Amino acid sequence: MTEINIRENEEFIKLGQALKKAGLVDSGVDAKMVILDGLVSVDGQVVTQRGKKLHGGEIVSYHGETIKIIR
Repeated sequence: MTEINIRENEEFIKLGQALKKAGLVDSGVDAKMVILDGLVSVDGQVVTQRGKKLHGGEIVSYHGETIKIIR
C-alpha cells in the first residue's frame, strides 16, 4: 500500500492529483479517463468525480494498487 501525504498547508487532495502523485497514472488526462471510466474506488465505492476531495484516511484503489491518504 502506498501512502500519499496531503501537503501540510492544504486541507485536501483531489482524487486525480492523488493518482498522479502515487505514480499510478502519467498525467491528469490519464487520471480523468480512468476515473470517468469507473475504474477507481474510494473506500470501496466507485467514484467518477475526478475532483473528489480527499481529506485523509481514505483508501483509494485502482488497477490492483491501493493508496492510503494521510495527513
